[in-house]
This record gives sequence, C-alpha cells and structure tokens, in this order.
Amino acid sequence: MVSVIFTVLNEARTISVLLDSLAAQTRQPGEVVVCDGGSTDETLALIHAETNRKRMKVRLLLEPGANIARGRNLAIAAADGDIIACCDAGVRLEPDWLSQITAPFREDAIPVPGVFAPPPAPNAVAGFFVAEAHSTFETALSATVLPVLSEIRPETFLPSSRSVAFRKTTWQAADGYPEWLDYCEDLLFDFAVRETSGGFAFAPRAIAHFRPRSTLRAFFKQYYLYARGDGKANLWSKRHIIRYVTYLVAVPALIGGVVLVSPLLLLALATGAGIYLRQPYHRLPQVPAFESMTLGQKLHSAALIPLIRVTGDIAKMLGYPVGLLWRARQARRG
Repeated sequence: MVSVIFTVLNEARTISVLLDSLAAQTRQPGEVVVCDGGSTDETLALIHAETNRKRMKVRLLLEPGANIARGRNLAIAAADGDIIACCDAGVRLEPDWLSQITAPFREDAIPVPGVFAPPPAPNAVAGFFVAEAHSTFETALSATVLPVLSEIRPETFLPSSRSVAFRKTTWQAADGYPEWLDYCEDLLFDFAVRETSGGFAFAPRAIAHFRPRSTLRAFFKQYYLYARGDGKANLWSKRHIIRYVTYLVAVPALIGGVVLVSPLLLLALATGAGIYLRQPYHRLPQVPAFESMTLGQKLHSAALIPLIRVTGDIAKMLGYPVGLLWRARQARRG
C-alpha cells in the first residue's frame, strides 16, 4: 500500500491544484494523509470540499503550530502504507508521478537462477521537480537557482521532499525529519537516509511542478532562511566560506586593481563574472516558460540573472551567521 503525505498551512490559493493532480494520477494512492499546521484561511474547507467531490480517501490531522518537519512526521506515523510518497502543498504533480516514484519499489522482474537476478529494491526514491514560471522574473529565478535534469548525478542527488518516496521503515531508521530545524529539514533527512538505508534510487520522470518565488524580496527572504537553516544544521561551511572570501576579499581586490593598477585585471574580473553566470545562462533556454516568451521578455529575463545571483548570495551571507549563532546558543544550553 502507498500513502501520499503532505503538510499545509494557509494554502487556500494552491491546494485545489495539488488535489486535482492527485485525483488524476494514473496509479491512485491507497490513502492521502494531510497534516495542517494551523491554517486560518479556507484551506481546510477546500480540502473537505475537494476530496468529497473527487471521492478521495483523505485523512486530515490538525496540529496547530507544527513546523513542516513535525507535520510530515505526524502524517507518516499516521499513514497505513508501507511506502510513503511525499510531496508539498503548492505543487502540481504529473499524472504518472506516483506510478513513476513507486516503480523502483515494485518487484516485477522474475529472477532466473544462474542467469539473471533483479537488483534489490531500494529503500528510497528521489523524484524530480520543474519550475512552473509565470513571469520573466520567475523564469530568470528558475534558471539561476534550479538544476536541470542534465546536471543531475543520480548517485549523489539529494531530493527535495516535494518529490520523494521511501519505505516507512526507512523513515523510522532515519529517526524521521528533524523537528528542531525549520528550514533544510529535508536535506538532513536525506543525509540520514543515505547513512542508514543506502541512499536513493532516481526516478527522473516523477515530476512535481512548482511555482518559484515571484518577487526579489520573497526570494531574498527564502534564501536568508535557507542559509540560516544551513548555519543551524552546520551544513556547507566550505561553500559559505568561499562566498565570504569571494565577495569580501577577491572582488574588492580585483575592482581596486582595475581602478588603480592594471586594466588586465578587468579581464580577470570579466572572466570571473562569466564563469559565475555561465550555468544560469545555459539553463535559461531550458526553462519551459522561456520558449513562449517574446524577444523583449527573454532579454528581460537574461538581464535579471546577475541581480538574482548577487541577491541570493547576499541573503546567504546574512542568514548563515544567524544560524551559527543560534547553534552556538543551543550548545551552551546543553
């Protein structure tokens, strides 16, 4: 049996899209378990109305104040399925998402003694996600921060919990999602799954579509909170140190050299900027929304990429030390 789980908090604008996509799955889940963290809008009423209309089996758990990690843990604990498929409110699932993300668990291959033995079924499966951009800014943001499929190395890919599946026993072995962490909780869960259960199989066609942040301010807040989560969890310290050295030492030195010493340093600065922005510009034509844009919209998206890249880095540099300070305070408290 497969249980689909997700959490909600004031998702009245998006919940119908997710429920519609679940109802349209080519393989239906045995149940859907939803944990609400204290919605004050019409989310709960919409869930009741939509599931009654679609005749979906949905169990709704009410846990005001629960963060997303606790909400997922409660939903998984309450689920009856041996296999848990996890998504997020705010996504739209491809019709074959559930079929694709659970396919590696199915043992359809018949072994032939001495000739063929099917590979062991995995304990966890990573799905994929694609941005559903609605504007030139969202298109540029997608290209700047989200990987495309060709960049994924399946053996090292750590999935977002907007598209992932695992055995319930795998979740238990990993001690669940870390409820002390408000952001980056799915990344720590991925590390625990890799350590305790051997990592993830990759299902690239198990696709969840989601809308990226629609304004620069919302993106700044998102990346500030992500970096704060990195600091709390003590993640990616080398990456953050490199970012500080680049912005606070290398770039000022190069700019000073261009002005005061040698125009040759201008070439070094331009080369560094090209390397820094090469990947987003390579991705930009691959964002689904890009193809239907006018030339002016495409140029606008391209022009936004440097601004988005620098804004994200500044947000990370501000958020990371806040997380480290929180971690230090927690350590002092014992």
